Amino acid sequence: MKQTENTFAGSDEGRQLFSPGMKLADLIESNYELLAILSRLSIPLGFGETSVGEMCRRHNLSPELFLLICRIYSSAEPASPCESLAPADLGHIMRYLHASHVYYLQTVLPRLDARMEAMIEACEGVHRKILHSFFADYRREVDNHFDYEERIVFPYVRSLLEGGQPGNYNILCFEDNHSDIDGKLSDLKSIVIKYLPESCPAELRHEVLFEIFRFEEDLRKHTEIENGILIPLVEKLEKDGKRTDL
Repeated sequence: MKQTENTFAGSDEGRQLFSPGMKLADLIESNYELLAILSRLSIPLGFGETSVGEMCRRHNLSPELFLLICRIYSSAEPASPCESLAPADLGHIMRYLHASHVYYLQTVLPRLDARMEAMIEACEGVHRKILHSFFADYRREVDNHFDYEERIVFPYVRSLLEGGQPGNYNILCFEDNHSDIDGKLSDLKSIVIKYLPESCPAELRHEVLFEIFRFEEDLRKHTEIENGILIPLVEKLEKDGKRTDL
């Protein structure tokens, strides 16, 4: 199968090719984690033999954008930007990112909270105190991180799309203040793996670590979409707006 400019390489093993002509069911079979993308873009199951391109037309979604997100979720390598994406795709990107925030805040983090609480209660003395303090600080930072994007970044981008003037804010402000919640999650993982005593039950630690690893991987993809797709497209929109003002 010849790879065209509308075809994207996917997973590392076998170099699965993603293209608008492939069946959506086959794409999901290639990597079940892509189900998360369907959910966050409000694409229901039961699509029969529908191709990726047909599904995108039904949902007024750019096939290039959809396949680029699939590539991000299916490869360990950073995705190359797709030149055919345009600021018009920003609405779908923000919808996807917002749905991710909702999933993290309503499903992933409460589940991690419960696992952490059980593990912390099983620990003793100083370890309990350190874990409780570290995780409480981390949760506050995560909440602030997502709240900033929902209250400041997304409304700013919507304003630009509607022809509004940027004022004193631009997307570089978001990039400069993009807190490193990925790194702090890695620190939490290291504490659980390396520094808790054997008296802390292994089963509880494993449950916490499974949750952290899953969240860490999804969050890395989320950040890659923000840095590799959202920010470049908003920068383009800002530049186009400035040219219009000249």
